[in-house]
Amino acid sequence: MNVQQISLQQDNWQEGVSVLNIEVNICLLFVSPDFNPKKEVLDFLNNKYPDATIIGCSTAGEISNVTVKDGTISLTAIQLDKVTSKKSSIEVIDMDCSYKSGQYLAEDLYNEDLRHILVLSDGLNVNGADLVLGLKSAIPDAISITGGLAADGSNFNKTFVIDNNKIVDKTIIALGFYGEHLKVGFSSKGGWDSFGIDRLVTKSDKNVLYELDGLPALELYKSFLGKEADNLPSSGLLFPLSVRTDKDSLPIVRTILAVNEEDQSLTFAGNIPEGSYARLMKANIDRLINGAADSAVDANKEQEEKSELAILISCVGRRLVLKQMVEEEVEAVREIIGDKPSITGFYSYGEIAPFGEFSPCELHNQTMTITTLSEC
Repeated sequence: MNVQQISLQQDNWQEGVSVLNIEVNICLLFVSPDFNPKKEVLDFLNNKYPDATIIGCSTAGEISNVTVKDGTISLTAIQLDKVTSKKSSIEVIDMDCSYKSGQYLAEDLYNEDLRHILVLSDGLNVNGADLVLGLKSAIPDAISITGGLAADGSNFNKTFVIDNNKIVDKTIIALGFYGEHLKVGFSSKGGWDSFGIDRLVTKSDKNVLYELDGLPALELYKSFLGKEADNLPSSGLLFPLSVRTDKDSLPIVRTILAVNEEDQSLTFAGNIPEGSYARLMKANIDRLINGAADSAVDANKEQEEKSELAILISCVGRRLVLKQMVEEEVEAVREIIGDKPSITGFYSYGEIAPFGEFSPCELHNQTMTITTLSEC
């Protein structure tokens, strides 16, 4: 595997792509919604590499090496020597199609040589939790899945994905990697502090939460936020919920996408099942950075040789909390994985990965999710 990683600027992107000098099989593009000549970049790459698979998505910040930028494209060109790949994509009509869409993608990609699936999805029109369940339903547990949901800064207005020569919304893209020579590492860690008591989810419908302990969810949530309640839904990124299906299960973090004053409900980026337990969370900057480092430790430990590429997908909520310190979580990852791997990635509306090697794949919010790739 040979990797070239470049950060493209709007005013001189031609100069950036001119340095590419490998036989490109895959191009990953993590694109700022504010990068105006994105179609020109896409046309250039499709013309120069007509046989390459070109995928990507919109972001809430682009990760390139140890920098976090806005208004750029984080371009990663990959040359595979021993491993093969296949792309599959599907357009979704609405969120109710998420499970079947995941199932279709997994069935389309599956054969006995499949080792890993990388997923990039529209971030606003897809139920990420149902997407993951659909993907898992059609492939053996031994095949790993990682990826994330596209973002639109902190605007939550419109996201897009890149499917070869198209820039589209309401679409999910999955890239399968095949062959015994692929080495994959992955992990997803948070670092948020929970506080208050566990609240029973007494009424919900998939990712819409109506009641906690029999009380209107929005009313109760506002009582915790105080003056920050005036800034909902954006302030909800700073106060996610920790959700457990039972009191002995691992918690999954869920972030608010929207509020409904009329029925006092909260819409989250992932499902919150009735009968589960929820607890409010708040940020601890040191723990967020340490969480990124812990994720890197787990993602890197299975690599007998140094990995060639690390794909970092972190949550927009983490970026809003870390502010000018945001690059410290990327630097913490670099310290763990060493100088060799190229680093690319983006800030997302949801992260897809197992917690670790022996955990099932889940949709996460507010985590640093890392995927490491190499050939052996």
